Amino acid sequence: MGNKNKTISFRVNEDSFETLREIAEKRDISLSAVFRDYVDMLVAHDGKVRVVPENQVEEGEDDESFPPKVEVPKSFVREHERLELEAEHLREQLQEHKEYVRHLQEQVDGDAGDEEVVNLEELDDELDTEETYRLG
Repeated sequence: MGNKNKTISFRVNEDSFETLREIAEKRDISLSAVFRDYVDMLVAHDGKVRVVPENQVEEGEDDESFPPKVEVPKSFVREHERLELEAEHLREQLQEHKEYVRHLQEQVDGDAGDEEVVNLEELDDELDTEETYRLG
């Protein structure tokens, strides 16, 4: 299979479009070439591209890397890993609980036709006497 080109389309406001057109004219290239250059640069640098005006470009000064990096304490990483394991365990327990509830529901649904239900009120109505019975 060969390398096929894909088309990307998006919308920008009119002012941004005019600015992009001016950039293309200044560089004496097409507007599409501006975007291709940007996409190529983005891919080449693994998405770590920052667009700044030319007058703000500071060459040779790499004190601040882009994107910024932050050091995280090992205790934070360990706590995060512990919480991920706990969340996974709770998901497993929830799944087991759902299966158990489904099993009980199937048992109730399956046994409903097998047993006869007797209501105590109906038994009282069937008695001819005024005598009542007490359980317990």
